[in-house]
Amino acid sequence: MALKVSVYLCCPTNRRHGFAADAERRSVRETHRVAGPLAGIKIVDLTQIVAGPVCTMLLSEQGAEVTKVEFPDGDILRRNLHFVKGGTNALTLNCNRGKQSIAVDMTRAEGVEIVKKLAADADVFVQNFRAGAIERLGITHEELRSINPRLITVWMAGYGQTGPMADVPVFDPVIQAVSGHVAVQVNPQIPFADVHRTIIVDKATALTTAQAITAALFARERSGEGQHIEVNMLDTALYFFWPDGAMANTLLDDDVSSGRTLYEIMSVTECADDKLVYYVANADHVAGLLRSIDRHDLATDNRYLTPEGRADPQNAAVLGEAIAAGFFSLTRDDAIKRLIANDVPVGPVLQLDDIPDYPQVQHNRSLHEWEHPTAGNLRQPRAAAQFSATPNEERWWVPDLNEHGEQILQSIGYDDTQITTLTTTGVVGAATTD
Repeated sequence: MALKVSVYLCCPTNRRHGFAADAERRSVRETHRVAGPLAGIKIVDLTQIVAGPVCTMLLSEQGAEVTKVEFPDGDILRRNLHFVKGGTNALTLNCNRGKQSIAVDMTRAEGVEIVKKLAADADVFVQNFRAGAIERLGITHEELRSINPRLITVWMAGYGQTGPMADVPVFDPVIQAVSGHVAVQVNPQIPFADVHRTIIVDKATALTTAQAITAALFARERSGEGQHIEVNMLDTALYFFWPDGAMANTLLDDDVSSGRTLYEIMSVTECADDKLVYYVANADHVAGLLRSIDRHDLATDNRYLTPEGRADPQNAAVLGEAIAAGFFSLTRDDAIKRLIANDVPVGPVLQLDDIPDYPQVQHNRSLHEWEHPTAGNLRQPRAAAQFSATPNEERWWVPDLNEHGEQILQSIGYDDTQITTLTTTGVVGAATTD
């Protein structure tokens, strides 16, 4: 079955979000061959903030055509006032690459009709409004799939679509708190629980949802039918946390042996001038660590190499004192060289400004610098997954609110007169500010 394929024609010298020229921008939905494993897949994106936008950004980077549908005042992220230049903030830039944008007043019947027409022409429809909100607008996943039986509808939420907390507003650190993540962020030297200093649940939910969408697309190729998917942050956080975080809470019988969880043995280590993180997973690692700090006398002693030996408090105390003293006698870089030579996993605690210069980051070309027409010079990560047969098309642009409104309306059958009416009456278009 032939797929409808669209492309953005990119040029590094262009002034507007990577489009080669205004004429080409007006024809973004013309048929072309594009790169990426999801080339030809159309996604209608009603998501805001981080989890949903990062999900659809990832799919865009893999070749999908993503139409971001926003209310006239835009995605909530657009109003963030931190790290802003030229009217655009860093969070918006980091969550919305490679998309088209149309602003629609979905509280009006004409606006809802536009959304339904977009869904009729799409492969995937994603939204993350508070539970029940989209239904109150008159949009249900059942109706969307009755209009387009091949459509995959995706409802994202914080706690879920139903249940006692379904209608409660929630953000990432709150889900961290109720899913166990905060409870285990405890440094033994500073025994106070803390949050991850990154919105880890939002991004885990983005990845989970993107994987679910591609699985549903694969299933559709077999069945010919779309389906409905529900993903929530709470379930994602628990699934993400459980493999290692709940080691002590998985086996429920009384005769389970004791042990140490991974979060109890992770720590940051002080050297003479800076910090590093190492990880010892077996006796060879422990022996290599001890050789690295010139404690060869301990490196062959099973009292310090085996879990059983280290379970003795006296042995553990001797080992702990030896390791602390050994690292304090070395500079960070010297310690890292020694640990690598002894095949012990280790890395420096890099400050954010140091990451671009890290040799492996440079070798991988992990980060990309480009110039946004109003926000100026940017540094952002490349897509992590690289495909040999269907390489990603690098889409280094971020849409302004309603930047593609006219083209999108034309693509779903609205004529010039209808478009003029929709824009002049405020059904389509960015809200004006005084």
